[in-house]
Amino acid sequence: MASGAVQDIEDTAREAPALIRYLDEGDFVTRRYVSQGAEMNTGEYRDHPVKVRDGMPLRDHFSLDVHGFVIAKHATAIADFHDKAAVDAGYQREVEALVALLTGADRVATQGWMIRTSGDLSARAQEKVAGYVHAGGIQPPAGEAHVDYNELTGQRAAARVYAQAFPDGPGYRRYICFSLWRTFSPGPQDWPLAVCDGRTVSDAETASNTLFVVDEFPVGDALTAPVEGEDQMIAATIFRYRPQHRWWYFSNMAADDVLLFKFQDSDHSVTWRCPHTAFHDTSLPDARVRESIEVRGVAFFE
Repeated sequence: MASGAVQDIEDTAREAPALIRYLDEGDFVTRRYVSQGAEMNTGEYRDHPVKVRDGMPLRDHFSLDVHGFVIAKHATAIADFHDKAAVDAGYQREVEALVALLTGADRVATQGWMIRTSGDLSARAQEKVAGYVHAGGIQPPAGEAHVDYNELTGQRAAARVYAQAFPDGPGYRRYICFSLWRTFSPGPQDWPLAVCDGRTVSDAETASNTLFVVDEFPVGDALTAPVEGEDQMIAATIFRYRPQHRWWYFSNMAADDVLLFKFQDSDHSVTWRCPHTAFHDTSLPDARVRESIEVRGVAFFE
């Protein structure tokens, strides 16, 4: 199909108005602090009005290596995603098999899961939990345009996961760090996930956002005080606004819809990352609280 025809197909999509939060222009100490039921960033951010295209009527159009994301159907055996033991026991194995099928990878290993909800988490945010781990819990929807890894974090994650999961493996020539996302609340969801066509972003608008998992948020100058070795710590990639960014979402996702998108692909000859964030969808009536589950992992090509 000619590129012009592809462009025409995408331009037929319904558009939803949205505010997407981006890092402002300028130099900032950029950090993401995560605690029980709450997350916060340092730096200065601004909401930019954008149009998010509804990809659901065009769902078969999208390709992981072209757009950086793909939507698929998958029936899960998990009856209740709030049943932590059941999710731990079975869901990650489902995801590994599905991602292997969708990517053609030789091996897939997952790294944990997280539920996100647009519902009220204010009481949970007040809990004081020593040694809180950002896995297997409940957090709010993501608040800004980001990719969960920067390059160094992705490289290290792939090497660590492969060594742990496949100690006798022959090694890998390519890896894809990914998220497999599923909403399990009825649609339409009030704060769905938006994904950005990875071809429309560049390194020029990026910054690293270092992750700090804490029991309590620092205050005042402690939020941005120098930390030795911070450039070697786990960090995400965040983005500054550019008008060419092309955002998509899939309205009224059902429980058997899954969205696979890239944090980082070591093969940069294809679309290798997918910025994403939640947005408030005001385009559909009777929107409901969003509940979703994300599983992170790495697909390996040997």
